[in-house]
Amino acid sequence: MRITPKTPEVRVPKFVGLMAVDARETAETHGVLLAAPDRPDFHLTVVDYVVRQYPLPGVEVPRGAVVTVWFDFGEGGGGGGAGVREPRLPKPPGGGLQRELDAPGDAFEVIR
Repeated sequence: MRITPKTPEVRVPKFVGLMAVDARETAETHGVLLAAPDRPDFHLTVVDYVVRQYPLPGVEVPRGAVVTVWFDFGEGGGGGGAGVREPRLPKPPGGGLQRELDAPGDAFEVIR
């Protein structure tokens, strides 16, 4: 009977919030592999940010396990969805002092 040594366990680091280049470096440092189903060119991706990961940070996995990361929220997964907010019409009035002097014929004259 042959006994194979158990693969050492590692804790999954937090990848959410990291840029792709930093996520790859962190994965290498911690002994896990990364997969990105929404980025076929993941090895070339640099400045996109990780928004989800599985397994979650802190979970123990065998060294060399694959952690899946996503760079898009996907359908109904967050990301705001508020749409375009500008320009607002009608535009709000300009700032600053509107009235330093009483307007002639003002119905609500300032009492001094």
